Amino acid sequence: MKLLTHNMLTSHVKGVKNGYPFKILASQVVANSVDFNAEFIARMIPKLEWTVLKSAAESVGFGSGLPDSPPDAFESDEDFLKAAHHVLLEVEVVEGDLECPETGRKFPVSGGIPNMLLTEDEV
Repeated sequence: MKLLTHNMLTSHVKGVKNGYPFKILASQVVANSVDFNAEFIARMIPKLEWTVLKSAAESVGFGSGLPDSPPDAFESDEDFLKAAHHVLLEVEVVEGDLECPETGRKFPVSGGIPNMLLTEDEV
């Protein structure tokens, strides 16, 4: 699961009012090389919850060098865009769990894929 995906996931368990952001409990994290696309990253930055991304990156050991917020002219800051690209697209949680911040319900991540399926009583 890429950290870009994590930034967009929320818990849909019945009755949950604050299901975002999930806490990442990773047992295996890898960093794979992905071609850099500055335009794509620049378009994604305004759509992200930056503090959530920074916290997620730190929780899996890849948060060093990220600023507390995107710089004002981030679209033209190649160093920033490359750092954002790295945590968004190259860092991947392969195995572990995502924990709902309200209920503590854990959703497994296996083979890089989060299983967000609910049981009957959670729908």
